[in-house]
Amino acid sequence: MQSAQEQRKTQRRSPKKSSLKSPRASRPSPQGQKSRYRIALYSHDTMGLGHKRRNLLIAQTLQDSALPVEILVITGTGQGNETLAAAGIDYLNLPALKKQADGSYKSRHLYLPLDKIIAWRSQLILTAIEQFQPDVFIVDNVPRGVERELDLSLAYIQKHPRIRCVLGLRDVLDQPEAVRRDWQRADNETAIRRYYDAVWIYGDPQVYDLRREYHFAPDIIAKMQPLGYFDQRDRLRKKAQPWRKNLHQLALPERFVLGAVGGGQDGAALAIAFAQMPFSAQLPGVLLTGPFMPAPVCKKLQAIAQHNPNLIILPYHPEPTVLMAAAERVITMGGYNTTCEILSFRKQALIIPRITPRQEQWLRANRLKQLGLVDVLHPNQVNTKNLTTWLQGTPSVPPTDFTLNLQATQRLPLALSHVLAAPSFTAQAS
Repeated sequence: MQSAQEQRKTQRRSPKKSSLKSPRASRPSPQGQKSRYRIALYSHDTMGLGHKRRNLLIAQTLQDSALPVEILVITGTGQGNETLAAAGIDYLNLPALKKQADGSYKSRHLYLPLDKIIAWRSQLILTAIEQFQPDVFIVDNVPRGVERELDLSLAYIQKHPRIRCVLGLRDVLDQPEAVRRDWQRADNETAIRRYYDAVWIYGDPQVYDLRREYHFAPDIIAKMQPLGYFDQRDRLRKKAQPWRKNLHQLALPERFVLGAVGGGQDGAALAIAFAQMPFSAQLPGVLLTGPFMPAPVCKKLQAIAQHNPNLIILPYHPEPTVLMAAAERVITMGGYNTTCEILSFRKQALIIPRITPRQEQWLRANRLKQLGLVDVLHPNQVNTKNLTTWLQGTPSVPPTDFTLNLQATQRLPLALSHVLAAPSFTAQAS
């Protein structure tokens, strides 16, 4: 009798060659249309816009590559869908979840118990996989999905071995002890062994090597491939005219200090402190509050702005990267995508990282500070005085003799080709 591993290897159809230049044949398309590989991307999107923005960038990168692809983005938030639609990328919106301060989850809008909405989302994801039949399923950050909502889909994929599975991890997950606890509770390593062909790491081991920091098992490390950080300049080069035109429409000054608080749901203290800074006509402030900023905080910020003529408040921008590129200095929270933008454009930046419910932002920001790439302020020290002191002082200037790996956008198509071309690999489930 064949083992589960042998059965799955027999089921999988291996290509004749494993060359990056020769991925297995893409599926037939309707008559007269070019054959394309089908790529599905998943992110749970329970807090802020970080996961969605990363998958949006991945989707755009693959869409613009030489690989013929059609892409479906499975997402838990509607923010950013206009950018996907404009790029010809389809999406499936799941009923929204919200991560609470203690790390637990609840329905964002609907009055449904958590188990009901997870079951609903899980079924929607499974149906999407069944109908779309992707060649590759790329999962962002959580191997089994939030509250294990991917379990049904992963089991389906295991029975349909033509579908490859890739896990994408950001550079830093959390404190090592927290990662060990959470991953053991979720049985994530078993999921990676059983379902995933590759693990892409969106970071540079010079900053944080999660393979070493989290003491993953050797067979898990064998599947891991660091791709580097995402160079946001690539996207702007391809969208140069639209973003320049957009800046003109916003009537922003040539020089300004950008304040950014991610999605805005937990950025009130930083936003208010930033809004109260004594900006000048020569260097005004532009505050991007984010779509999830609570209404009472937005109202307070507008009241402050009425008495601060050198402050501009933007509630939302579909391409915040364009603001980062144009800013002279940046005061911001420390989410992954924002940090990639700071590194890409070599901005003089003060990062105020989130420290709950995870330490991810704090760990990353301090590693970058040690490398001389950014300045860091603890969130408990956020006030107008400290922000003003930094702005009026001499911020850290990114060193010219340190080369950071910003090649994720260039490496993604090759990594995808490798997944498509490589002989099937299925680790034995424990």
